[in-house]
Amino acid sequence: MIRFENITKSYGDNRVITNLNFEIAKGEFFVLIGPSGSGKTTTLKMINRLINPSQGDIYLNNKNITEFSLRELRLDMGYVLQQIALFPNLTVRGNIELIPEMKGWSKAQRLDKVRELLAKVGLPADKYLERYPRDLSGGEQQRVGILRAIIANPSILLMDEPFSALDPISRKQLQDLTLSLQKELGMTVVFVTHDIEEAKKLADRIAVFQEGQIVQLDNPDIVAKNPINDFVADLFGGDNQ
Repeated sequence: MIRFENITKSYGDNRVITNLNFEIAKGEFFVLIGPSGSGKTTTLKMINRLINPSQGDIYLNNKNITEFSLRELRLDMGYVLQQIALFPNLTVRGNIELIPEMKGWSKAQRLDKVRELLAKVGLPADKYLERYPRDLSGGEQQRVGILRAIIANPSILLMDEPFSALDPISRKQLQDLTLSLQKELGMTVVFVTHDIEEAKKLADRIAVFQEGQIVQLDNPDIVAKNPINDFVADLFGGDNQ
């Protein structure tokens, strides 16, 4: 579904991504992990063209992403950040409705879908619809952010360390919620994290980044039990169970 071919990204003389070649399957939960500065977020942002590669091509369903208009490309991709980035002047309803409104959904259709989704994530519509972001906890805000990203049924959900600022209980709840929604909706999820346990819990496959390259790409059990080098072994805490 998503294919990187010979992707390199440089800023002047500083090369941050070197010759990436990999594919992400439709419906896969694909996790990018590695230390800060290893190229994870840059790679994620190239999928929706927030960043363009210096060399190489990226394909979506065998079509070069440069052949899509930016609007067309991004309207079919949800995007959830660590910085929750809800619009403070909009209510919960207003925040979640943004993309459907841009797509021309009727007011009644939007409201019905917002109510349905709020119920799925444990935020009763009668209580939360007209609240503002300032009235919500961090975990509640991130739930709203996820709903805003998925309400229009995107085929791809991009998530950049979305839970790293949350307390452990909220983090676990949102990990479980994301897995459940991904399975229910059949979305392809591309997820950036630096947390090994989070990666092992969520991923169908893990891409381990080191200095702008993928050094190992496999399912979590294989990466943990058979690290390809000392860097990966150290990253996974020497887990050989």
